[in-house]
Amino acid sequence: MKKVLAFGTFDILHPGHMHVLEAAKKLGDHLTVIIARDATVLKVKGQEPVFNEKTRLKNLKKLNIADKVRLGSLGNKYQVIIDEKPDIIALGYDQKFFVDDLKNFVGKDIRIVRLKSYKPKIHKSSKMRGLYEKNSNSH
Repeated sequence: MKKVLAFGTFDILHPGHMHVLEAAKKLGDHLTVIIARDATVLKVKGQEPVFNEKTRLKNLKKLNIADKVRLGSLGNKYQVIIDEKPDIIALGYDQKFFVDDLKNFVGKDIRIVRLKSYKPKIHKSSKMRGLYEKNSNSH
């Protein structure tokens, strides 16, 4: 069985997320998605996510794309790689954080695949957040 691992915040789910998850799923037989912890999102993005980690976890599970969805580690960000033992790590086209040290895991056992974007000028999380906040404040 070929195991695929994907990471993300997955705050305001949009078609770009769906595209990435479906593309990651096609790379293997079992897709595990790691949801970034609230503290990690705040640290790397400089702002809290719109939805907390438990809500983001629940929302991603509802999509029924991933075979397993779990929260990332608050300590060693790479612990999930050790725990899950993937064959492939699927990265979004614009994923920047915690990517540099992935080379320590790459070799004969783990391959890294960079997924293509899906209409990034329309379906990008930062744009979705702005629209969401604008609509939330208008009510």
